[in-house]
Amino acid sequence: MWESLFFQNHFVTILQTNMPASYQPVGHGPSCFDKVKMGFMLGFAVGMGSGAIFGGFSALRFGLRGRELFTTVGKTMVQGGGMFGMFMSVGTGIRC
Repeated sequence: MWESLFFQNHFVTILQTNMPASYQPVGHGPSCFDKVKMGFMLGFAVGMGSGAIFGGFSALRFGLRGRELFTTVGKTMVQGGGMFGMFMSVGTGIRC
């Protein structure tokens, strides 16, 4: 149990004990609804990003400025986010 070591011209006494087993909490993963919800949120974020890029370029190409530009880009972002979020949530739901 006790062991003496000679370390850098000094005797060091060490108490040797067994290391405790690592603590692994017994928990459950996210539910299927949580996975579908996370898939929707991830898809919504990606869809809004792509909607901002594509909607912004198309609105600028049409010559929109000011309030018309922002409303058109906003609608495109929400539509793209909703569509891609729906597809991601359905795909995640199939995998559950």
